[in-house]
Amino acid sequence: MSTTIRNEENTLPAEIAEFAALLQQQGVHAALAYLNYRTPHRYTGVWRFDGDMLRSEALFDRKMAAVRQGADAPMAATYCSLVGRTEAPVQILDATVDPQALGIDTPVISYCGALIRDGEGRPFGTLCHYDLQRCQERTTDQPLLAAAAQLLYEHMHAGGAQ
Repeated sequence: MSTTIRNEENTLPAEIAEFAALLQQQGVHAALAYLNYRTPHRYTGVWRFDGDMLRSEALFDRKMAAVRQGADAPMAATYCSLVGRTEAPVQILDATVDPQALGIDTPVISYCGALIRDGEGRPFGTLCHYDLQRCQERTTDQPLLAAAAQLLYEHMHAGGAQ
């Protein structure tokens, strides 16, 4: 069961408050590591929509801690495109059998992503966990992933930058 704490505006689950504090104190990479250690997926990243391309903004790789950014990819070869199209979270446990994955040519087998909106409320990109191997489902972290997506956007684009 999740504990909650109070802030000025409302009640937040403790995990969201912990994430927000870590992001503020230690930065994006440490915050992505926090999210990653809560999931079986190898990678956790922030990705930006850019026309037909998906651009890596920040990445945490569980097996290579020095990695800070991934390779950009054609939008059509990503599950992030599904998040952008539906403007809703997407979870794919095993792309080899999931109908959502049909027609997407990527080595990613397991994926869990949440939409990031920009300061105007438009789709900006995704915060996602992914792996080249099948991973177990972690639906309990969906609210944290969604909240973290917006906190990351605000942190990375502080000062009014879009």
